[in-house]
Amino acid sequence: MGDILVLNSGSSSIKFAVFAADLSKKTYGSAVEIGGASKLIVDTHGVGLSLPSHVSALDAIFGALEEMGIALSSLRAAAHRVVHGGRNLLAPCLVNEDVLAEIDRCIPLAPLHNPHNLAAIRAVAEIAPELAQCVSFDTAFHATNPEVARRYAIPDSETEAGLQRYGFHGISYQSLVHKLPGVSGKDVPERLLALHLGNGASLCAVRRGKSVATTMGYSPLEGLTMGTRCGSIDGNVVLKMVAEHGVERTSDILNKESGLLALGGFSDMRQLQSLNTEESRFAVEHFCYWAIRHAGSMIAAMGGLDAVAFTGGIGENDARARSTILEGLSWLGVDVDEQANEAGSAKLHAADSRVEVWIVPAEEEEMIARNALSLTEPC
Repeated sequence: MGDILVLNSGSSSIKFAVFAADLSKKTYGSAVEIGGASKLIVDTHGVGLSLPSHVSALDAIFGALEEMGIALSSLRAAAHRVVHGGRNLLAPCLVNEDVLAEIDRCIPLAPLHNPHNLAAIRAVAEIAPELAQCVSFDTAFHATNPEVARRYAIPDSETEAGLQRYGFHGISYQSLVHKLPGVSGKDVPERLLALHLGNGASLCAVRRGKSVATTMGYSPLEGLTMGTRCGSIDGNVVLKMVAEHGVERTSDILNKESGLLALGGFSDMRQLQSLNTEESRFAVEHFCYWAIRHAGSMIAAMGGLDAVAFTGGIGENDARARSTILEGLSWLGVDVDEQANEAGSAKLHAADSRVEVWIVPAEEEEMIARNALSLTEPC
């Protein structure tokens, strides 16, 4: 059947993982500091190399895989994470010229991500032109949101220019919906509140397995308080900041210097929890408060709540944050087994809880590989 090589390309790094046809992970690693003091890491072992470009980095990755007995010719496909699919790329797909052109057209929507995703696709095509390539989009899972949820109340001309809510973390939510039955032992509940909580954080209202609302919008800035992003903010505040600081400086403040970092001095939730200062406690309170408030919006979009599922670094590992958020949802019939929550068990709800609560580990790379397997199955 052949292995699937999963690639996640950034501005100066390429993360990779190889999955067998049964979706067991064979190896993983990354090429980091591309164009600088480069290093290739395979599993837990790293070596310094000269990697001036994404092409040279992928060449090094392919060489390392060859040394491990994973020949380039034996790969079934290379599968890429692409952040933005825009209005037209609404599901995982095989790469062709039309798909490449559409990803390129989405660059203004994701200028920090899509160019590097595209660079990796083109680099693989240069090195291995016969290798099938597949793409999975972070925005695609939310294509099922109704227009009333996607559209901002702005003139048609602005909407037609692409200014709408897209939503992100879609691969994570797709994986969560796929994995939850294996965790819970039952079908995906009709009305599921999914929480992807990490340095980037969002919520998703999942009705009958489909996204019907999500907290991120035109960009990943909207929604919850995050590690360095402010979350939802009055547009006139942004305009005032632009008038005082200019566009680039305002963008840096809102995306890189806000959120938990601005409130508590650190973007990492673990550091904030361990500090226990007045500022750090407020930052954690702010994070949980807005998660609860936005959860109310997601629950309203579904018309009720049957289950809650946490994923992401904070969602999977921070018992205190989970407990605070779930306490805020207790009026809906959420009854937490605190001992299970402290232990980080898969099942967090008490026996008499009207709403189920689960932890589902984030497995985005595996989901990308699964999508690629489906796309490359023989007819």
